[in-house]
Formats: sequence, structure tokens, C-alpha cells
Amino acid sequence: MKHLNFIFLLALILGATMPQSAETAPRPNILYFYVDDMGWGSIGPNGQAVRKAKGLPYVRTPNIDRLAAQGVNFTRGYGCHVCSPARSSQQSGFHQGHTFADNNDPNNARKAMRSDDRLMGDLLSDAGYTTGYWGKWGYGASKDQVNPVIQNIQTLPTSHGYTHVLAELHHVRAHTFFQPTLWSAPADSGAIGGIQLIPNSMAKYINNPAYPDLPANQNHPDYPSTGYCDDAYAFAALDFVRTNAKLNHSTGKPFFGLLAVQIPHAPFQEISQLPEWDQAYKDDPNFPQLPAQAQQWAAMVTRIDAHFGNILDALDDPNQDGDTSDSVADNTLVIFQSDNGGPGGASHTTFNSNGGLSGTKGKIQEGGIRVPLVMRWPRMINAASKMKAGSQIDKVVDVTDLLPTFCELAGVPSPLSIDGVSIAPTLTGSGHQRHREFIIHEASNGQSIIRGKHKLVRTRIKGNKTTPLELYDLQIDPSEQNNIAAAHPDVVNKLHELLLGERVTEAKGFANTYHQWTGTNGGQTSDPDNWSDYAYSNAGITYMSDNGAPLLSWTALMENKGNTPLAARVDADLEFLGLEIRGASSTATQSLEIGNHLQLQGRNEIRISENGKVAIDGGTLASLRWVDINPGGELHGNGTVDSILYNNGTVSVSDRAPLTVSMDYHESKNAKLTIPLTDKTNIGLQVKGKAILAGTLSIAKGSFDLKEKASQTILIAEQITGTFRNANQEVYDGNKNRYSISYTDTQVLLTHVK
Repeated sequence: MKHLNFIFLLALILGATMPQSAETAPRPNILYFYVDDMGWGSIGPNGQAVRKAKGLPYVRTPNIDRLAAQGVNFTRGYGCHVCSPARSSQQSGFHQGHTFADNNDPNNARKAMRSDDRLMGDLLSDAGYTTGYWGKWGYGASKDQVNPVIQNIQTLPTSHGYTHVLAELHHVRAHTFFQPTLWSAPADSGAIGGIQLIPNSMAKYINNPAYPDLPANQNHPDYPSTGYCDDAYAFAALDFVRTNAKLNHSTGKPFFGLLAVQIPHAPFQEISQLPEWDQAYKDDPNFPQLPAQAQQWAAMVTRIDAHFGNILDALDDPNQDGDTSDSVADNTLVIFQSDNGGPGGASHTTFNSNGGLSGTKGKIQEGGIRVPLVMRWPRMINAASKMKAGSQIDKVVDVTDLLPTFCELAGVPSPLSIDGVSIAPTLTGSGHQRHREFIIHEASNGQSIIRGKHKLVRTRIKGNKTTPLELYDLQIDPSEQNNIAAAHPDVVNKLHELLLGERVTEAKGFANTYHQWTGTNGGQTSDPDNWSDYAYSNAGITYMSDNGAPLLSWTALMENKGNTPLAARVDADLEFLGLEIRGASSTATQSLEIGNHLQLQGRNEIRISENGKVAIDGGTLASLRWVDINPGGELHGNGTVDSILYNNGTVSVSDRAPLTVSMDYHESKNAKLTIPLTDKTNIGLQVKGKAILAGTLSIAKGSFDLKEKASQTILIAEQITGTFRNANQEVYDGNKNRYSISYTDTQVLLTHVK
């Protein structure tokens, strides 16, 4: 069957992709379709199928709908309000309060991505993936239509791990579909930033005899000499997928491709300059009566949908020989998403492209930020995970969640302190799915925070003033028609406090900054001289700098790179966005000491990595999200962990006082928990939430000997699930006394066994 109904584009045979096994999949290939300005209601399962059934005008997206039928439709997917911040948040995992681009500032193209930012291409390339990016990038070069120039090498896709590129580097240049030139990589030697301009970019993919597998009628004589750029992007992606699918099938080397098309962003009328531009709707007698903009928009959407179909078929049959034994579709995660909601105009009114949601592109209402989001991964969905093919899920998934998801699937750590949360456990059906407490957005008319079913809107009016706060229950009122703020003042106040803490009111150009510990052994963390300064500069211009004491916007690393143990001391209450502590080896550890009544907070994350240690002596280690102890990391002492605590390393409790975890405590099977036995009434580990046990329990050296058959409670929690993995549920102290481990719903006890 042909996916493209206009005469010059490629047709391929549709191959079946059926779930094969529930066993753990190898690292998946990742194929990411990213469209521009396509509203939440623009796909079949979000409203177009109903319109078709009712005989109303509808837009045709058979291949996106195929993805949804074979995968999962996330009905509460979120992007950003406009183009530039959406791409910045997507690539970096930071939301608009923390990433450099929080709106469509024309200067974003020159400065939005920094060399310090670890983007999707960086991380997946480092993980061994072959990487490609095609389409609207938006950063790094000038907006000159004829002779654009590189303005900032550090913000280019080729500076962030993308090897195969055909892209537009400035979002203003992307406001046309007939580009005289596009940027391409790999490039000739000596090209600035490893990327170069190529003229008549479409020729390689439309009129190039080096591509004999493309039908002859694709070389259509009426095709414009400077072709519709999204066709070029799509054919470059198709070529990449064919090549790397073959390689993946034969060698197992995974690939990551991101096709970020300009469709269906304005200008709409340019599509009408292409031959047979409306061929997909020739059988619809009502189509000619639709407004011209609605016709053009629908043709654009269906055109790119057809390209998606060709690429999906290349996963099924990379060799195009009709034999699908070389298919890689089963273990390829395919994502379809829009950057933001749809705009106003005829497409909105004719097709209800935002699905009845309030507001449009650029607005903080759901119609501006909620986007279609579909994922397909046959190896997992409807096989290993609890999700069924064709299902719809109302789990909130933000664009910032994709980066950490890809990292977890690829087996590499996520960048420190990002706002996104991996949904890999949801996709695979294994592991623990971490909970995302809230998401925030900014727009031209205000800011919002969504937590669970509630959405708080802080509307901005002229003069940067705000109107009274609005609160909506999205579960029963997704169109935001009923403001319930007056009835829930406590919810309003709490959400407003969280929203402001996410830096949504900062001026343009504000972002997190990166710092490293430079202090000597015993140095104090509040001393600015013990931290590196930060400056983001390019071409003689410094865009931002920070050279003081730690701030809530800091992403900070405390690392021992030497040969002997080092320690630092928290001497005053401190806040970071994220802080990581790690050492060079078991004999060159890096320790951080938190004294009595002092608090150290990492708003998004505290990460204790290999050979890193945190010692709490009556103080508090806090985070709004979690404290992570990675393999080889250690947390010891007494005091409070005011956060969820994930233990994949070691937790050791001192005998002076208990260690209290204010939220949940999670152990992996490789975790170790060391508890003292004392002659006091202290309970070693007190968990205010749930305790999920899976690691090994040990007794601290020098512990008090319990009398024979005597018992001591060593852990209490609101609820205990799982058990320690000690053999026979027994543990020995340093004097070779044997203790049995027993459990109730809320306690763990040790009993001295003769």
C-alpha cells in the first residue's frame, strides 16, 4: 500500500510487528518523531477518529494512528508553549525555570545550549549509539536566508553528540519550507563546528542517482529547485534508519534518530506550491469547500505522516526485499510528540486540532502546552510491561522526561539535577517507577504548575503584574472552565510556593549554573573560594556568570581526583539545585560532613556516587525529590534525610541516635544497611513513609550484645514490603553472635539466637 498519495514519493510494503517476548530487552534503538505546532487533538485517538465517525472534517494521520494502535497513547503528555524552549527542555531535561531558553528570544539561536549542558546526543553517543538529527534545531547560526554563519560552536548539534545531521540552525530561517541551504554533517574537513551548509539540499534525496532504490517518479520535473525542506529531512532520516537498522540487525549496535520536522508550523500556503500537494484528500468531496488554511494544514500533517510510515516500514524491512526476518521494529522504541499546542486559525476551528482544550500555542492553558504523545515498543509494550497495545494512559509525561528515559534504557546515568524523571520502568514493566511530584511551565501569559489532578495558573498581564491565582481540577475539567481556587486555599498556597521555587519569574537568560569543588581537605562549603566560578561566554560576550557562594540554581560536583581521602564540611545551611559527591578510589574517597542542626538541600537531587561519602551528625540532608546512593557510595551517621532515600550503596547508622527518613526508603538488591545494636531505646532507622527492602542487613562493629533470646527493633516504617536478602534471614555481629531477622507490617526485629 502507498503511504504517500502524491506521485513522486516513496512506497514501501507494510510489514507486521508483533510482540515477541516478555524477557528483558537489549538496549533499544530509539526513533523520535517530533512535529512543530501540532495540537493535542490532531491525531485519531485524541479526537480525529470521532470526527471521522460523525462525518465531520478530520485530518488523516494513518501512520501516527498505527503507532497508537500498536503502542500507547499518553493522553497527558506535555511540551512547552513555543518552539525554542520546547527544544531546549527536550534536549537538556531542564524545564523553563532552569534551562537557558524559556521563550522564543531571537538570541536563543546564538546562546541557548552550552558546552556544559549534557544533551540527548551527548549521552546516547557516549553510550555507544549511532546518532542522527534532522530538522529544526534552532541554535548556533544566524538567521540570514542566503549566507548564514555559525555564531556559537558550543550550541551546535555536532557539538552535542549528533553525528548525522541535516538541519536548520535558526528557528527564524525555519519559517519557510523552501530553504536555499541547510546545514549538514558529517562535513568536509575544516568545517566550522563539524557542520557545513549545502545548497539545494533536496537534490541529494530527490534527484541523486546515488539513490537508485528511490522510484524514478520521485525525480519529478515539476519539483521546486529548492525543495520542501521537510521532505529532505525525512529522506535523510529514512536513509539513516535503513543503514543503521541493517547494522543493528547484524551487529547489535543501537541507533538514535530524532526527526524534528517543521510541519505543521506556518507558513501554510507554501505546500500549495508542490505538485499534487492535496492528493491525499482527492477522494474527499468536502475538502475543496474547507478554508484554504485548513486544507493546507491538513495536507502538511498527512504529508509528514506518510514519511513516518515509510520510516516505520524501514524498521520492518531494512533491505526492502520483502523478507522481514531482518526487522528491528520489535526492539525499537518509537516516539511521536509535538513541541507545543496548535495555533489558532482555520485548522483549529475546522478540525478542533486542540481537542477542545482551552487556549492555543503560546498560552499557559492546556491547549498551549498539552501535546499528543505516542510510544511504541513491541518488545516491551503488550509483552513485558503492564501496558497493552492500543491503550490510553493518563500518566503525566513531560518533554523533560524523555532524556532521563533514554539514559536509563541506554544504561547511562542521567545528567545531575535535571527536572525530568525517567519513565523507563513504566515502559519495560520492571524496576521502580519514580514519582514526579509536579511539572511547571511558562508562557507569554503566565506560569503554571500541575500536581496530580490540580493545575495552578499564575496569569501575567501588562506591566508584569499578575491576576488572582486560578486552580483547576484537570481530571474533571481539562478545558479549565471552572476556577476552584476559592474553595481550596491550602492547595493554592502550597502550589504557588512550589511554583515560585522553580524560578519561573526569573528574567530572560537565567539558567542553572555548573560548579566544582576546589577546596582543600576540611574546607567549608559556604566559602566561595572553595568553588569554581561559572561563566558562559561566546565571541567576546559573557551571557551569564556566577562567582559567589552556593545558590539554589547550582548544579555542583564535589569530586576527589587525587590519591588520598578528602573531606569537606557543611558550616551553614546551603541549597543547591543538585549536588553530587564522588571519589577517585576506595583509598581516595570524598567525604562531606553535615554537623548538628545544619541542613544541606539539593532541590532536585543529592547524588552520592562511587567512593563518595556523606556523614550526618545530627544535621539534615534534604531534597524535594530524592537522595540517591549509587553503588560504592555511602551515607552514615545520625540525623534526618528529609527526602525519599534510594539506597543502591551503603547506609550505616551510628549508635548515638537514629537516622530518620522523612519519606520512603528504597533498597536495591545490591544495597547494604548497617545497624547498631545498643543498650538504649534508639531504633536505628526510622522511616516515616514506606520501607522497601531488598538488600543485605549487617550489624555495626562494636554493637551491644543482646541477651540470649532478647529482641530489638532496628527499623520502623509506616509500611514494610520485601525482606533483606540475608541467607536464612540471619545476621552475625562482630562477636559471631547469631541473630534472626523477623518482620511485621511496620517493624524489623533482631532476636539473639543461641
